[in-house]
Amino acid sequence: MTLTKIGIIGGSGLYKMEALQDVEEISLDTPFGKPSDNFIIGTLDNAKVVFLARHGKNHHFLPTELPFKANIYGLKQLGVDYIISASAVGSLQQHIRPLDLVIPDQFIDRTKNRESTFFGEGIVAHIGFGHPVCNKLADTIAQAVRNLDFPDIDLHHGGTYVCMEGPAFSTIAESNLYRSWGASIIGMTNLTEAKLAREAEIAYATLALVTDYDCWNPEHDHVTVETVIQNLHQNGINAQKVIRETVKLINKNPFISDAHSALKTAILTPLDTAPTETKHKISLLLQKYL
Repeated sequence: MTLTKIGIIGGSGLYKMEALQDVEEISLDTPFGKPSDNFIIGTLDNAKVVFLARHGKNHHFLPTELPFKANIYGLKQLGVDYIISASAVGSLQQHIRPLDLVIPDQFIDRTKNRESTFFGEGIVAHIGFGHPVCNKLADTIAQAVRNLDFPDIDLHHGGTYVCMEGPAFSTIAESNLYRSWGASIIGMTNLTEAKLAREAEIAYATLALVTDYDCWNPEHDHVTVETVIQNLHQNGINAQKVIRETVKLINKNPFISDAHSALKTAILTPLDTAPTETKHKISLLLQKYL
């Protein structure tokens, strides 16, 4: 068995796979508080995987309230090298249909009230973020989708994810603005995760599952709650299949990501002059460079 650890962030249903073995539940504390929920650790097809319910098992966190730093730092504490982030999104383009799968390669940040860095308090770092996801991991997820050959579901490999603050959805004017920018999908969580994962030197990519069209679409208001719930359920089933196949591919051929050395040239503060308390707080991130 490889020691490679793969982290999966998403709904709590993702770790109820029949193939998951040697399951244990772990409660962690981090320098940034408690994560959203306990981590579920298990073995999936001979690979070590770690699951985290993004909003908690009972979905009790608003997007703005999510303990993003604790979530990512906790995964780092558990030795995670890759994060697959499964996320429900709305479509901003006609050709991206409900139930389609999108693997975005860009983000637009429309959040306002998020802490999205581990640094500060005497240590300055500026990560490169021009390419905000790990292309190798994104390619691996795309290959997994192709291997599964879903009927009547299209894969969109590439595209821009607008990350909004929420919890309210967009106005029609905002939705049309994002469409005019060429954006593909809209959600409320993944950009903050991607920034922190990059600082934690963890490869990160998003598996976005389309539930419906955003409000720009004239048919949006006619979509029933039952339809959305049905799409969410089907997306959960599809996500489990894609994640299992992706885990197989990574376990068969683990790779080094550029993200794994993201801090090499990012830290500007001489660490021998940095505050001891701050160095201790983020020691897990700095240990390679001290």
